[in-house]
Amino acid sequence: MLLGALLASSPASPATPPSRAEINEKKDDLNELREQIHSLRKEISSGENKRAGAADQLKTIEQDISTTQRTLHELTTQKNKVEDNLSDLTNQSHELETRLHGQQQQLERLLYRQYLQSNPDSLRLLLNGNDPNQVTRNLYYLSTIGRARSELLHEIRQSLAQKKALLENTKTRAEELIEIEKRQKEQHAKLVTQREQRKNLLSSLSAKLSEQRKEIGNLRRDEKRLSQLIDRLTKLSAAKPAPRKEPPQSAPPERTKPQAKLAPDIQNDTVPQPGPAGNFARLKGELRLPARGAVSNRFGTPRQEGSTWRGLFIRAGTGGDVKAIAAGRVVFSEWMRGFGNLLIVDHGNSFLSIYGNNDALFKHVGDEVRGGDTIAAVGNSGGNPESGLYFEIRHQGKPVDPMQWVRLK
Repeated sequence: MLLGALLASSPASPATPPSRAEINEKKDDLNELREQIHSLRKEISSGENKRAGAADQLKTIEQDISTTQRTLHELTTQKNKVEDNLSDLTNQSHELETRLHGQQQQLERLLYRQYLQSNPDSLRLLLNGNDPNQVTRNLYYLSTIGRARSELLHEIRQSLAQKKALLENTKTRAEELIEIEKRQKEQHAKLVTQREQRKNLLSSLSAKLSEQRKEIGNLRRDEKRLSQLIDRLTKLSAAKPAPRKEPPQSAPPERTKPQAKLAPDIQNDTVPQPGPAGNFARLKGELRLPARGAVSNRFGTPRQEGSTWRGLFIRAGTGGDVKAIAAGRVVFSEWMRGFGNLLIVDHGNSFLSIYGNNDALFKHVGDEVRGGDTIAAVGNSGGNPESGLYFEIRHQGKPVDPMQWVRLK
């Protein structure tokens, strides 16, 4: 088998590839969604209380950290692909060397056989008076050896050309890898500087942040701001629903667990794994929490200012993976007062999952995600005193108890 077949091999294309019209329609839909989200952000911002909090001073630096982290994440993904490509090229090179060695051995044997025959020409065989049948056999034998030698030489030339192409491809990939590693170092240095700036800023704002966290009205304003965002996103989703393979279904009735029986903290050691998309309502009780860590401040428990928690908080170290709990589309990926770097995924049928206080956001508005995809990194953005993930599930704009939707074991 020729190496060209190996190089040309690729995953099978879909049986019915999307038409150009369908691709353009999807692009238009994505652009429209991004324009709507941009307008939505401006609308919410214009309607906010104009008094800036201490956490707002962190906005720019935390957005910069998120952007740098996202770039590093993308570079790491690129690097892994290039390394896999280089490994594949190395394997192909070894196969080609083995094939070339075999072809050269075959050529040596053919030349040796011709040498044993003293390489007589056809006319001499006809004129030397030998048995005509033997002459015919000799001529056939010599012509067969000649054809085999010609074919082998052709194959060897092809193999050598492929070897040259492989070497050039390997050199290109190696140069690409060097460039990626160079950019990674630059981004790492940039991230170190940004983190130091944030640390200094947090230090100077610590007293003010602590004071404003206790200030009456701040928490309620943050919750109201998020609820307004969710209401608008829900309306956008309902106005133009994404196509679904299964018919919409209402969520199973919410059953309330008695909070008093729950332990103060629950350790979560499992996260979503890759799985097929499905009707979100049917996943109730089978989902996984999006991050590993200690689950605290659960849904319905008392919160300051007389309110209750609308989601839960998973205490975890900065930088840990935040996974999408199910398949969907990112409809919000931005810094928001009170929630820091915030990401929201639309799962269809008016279900949204909300991930707040992230150190970095790895997905853009419009990105399709699968359950188990890494979408963010754990952090404490937005002036949160603890590192961890704030997590909510909402249906038709209303928060539901995430613990009713997940299993920990």
